[in-house]
Amino acid sequence: MNKLIIALCLGVASLLPNVAVAQDKPTIGVIEFKNESGAGWWSGGVGWELAGMLSNELAATNAFRIVERSKLESVLAEQNLAASGRVSAASGAQMGKLTGAQYLVAGTVTAYEEGAKSTGGGLSVRGISLGGNSSEAYLAVDIRVINSTTGEIDFVRTIEGRAKSGGMSIGISRGDFGGALGQQNKTPAGKAIRAALVEITDYLECAMVRQGGCMAEYDAKEQKRRDSSRGALDLD
Repeated sequence: MNKLIIALCLGVASLLPNVAVAQDKPTIGVIEFKNESGAGWWSGGVGWELAGMLSNELAATNAFRIVERSKLESVLAEQNLAASGRVSAASGAQMGKLTGAQYLVAGTVTAYEEGAKSTGGGLSVRGISLGGNSSEAYLAVDIRVINSTTGEIDFVRTIEGRAKSGGMSIGISRGDFGGALGQQNKTPAGKAIRAALVEITDYLECAMVRQGGCMAEYDAKEQKRRDSSRGALDLD
């Protein structure tokens, strides 16, 4: 009997770290993305679609508790609060209190570029040309993580997404888009959007949950981005 009790106690004790981890998961809400890039694929509803897609990516990590979009939308409507990069300290804290979110994730698309170029060569089969052209897309998203207790921005980062398509390349797909983004399935724009969302997810998991050594990678990426932007400036 004593051995049975000891075994049960050990079994319960082994579960306690997992329970603690579950309780320590940050509760976050992703609010409507804003667009300052002039991207042609942006239209009504895209801001909330991107917020929903990022919420799904974050939920898939099992590292966060996610506040439902419907709750966030209703609070925004009732309180007439600003969204995304325009959230103030006071409104961020108010939203967190009303939604139960510890953190509010706000995203603003600040840059989008797309271009096509000839790669030369290519393959022709029975009059049908394959390859010879490629299209590239670049997306930059400013991410802010607002602490709903203090109303302060705890994390901020510019995340980039890049994609290339052309010839017979298929690329990696994580599921089709719907709604206003439905026409961007498997396009360079769609791939760049998906790449940025995955990168945002990985960054937030690192910065808010894993912490430690994983931040060195993102600090290096941020430094490279800043150096690239600085190098593109015309100071003459």
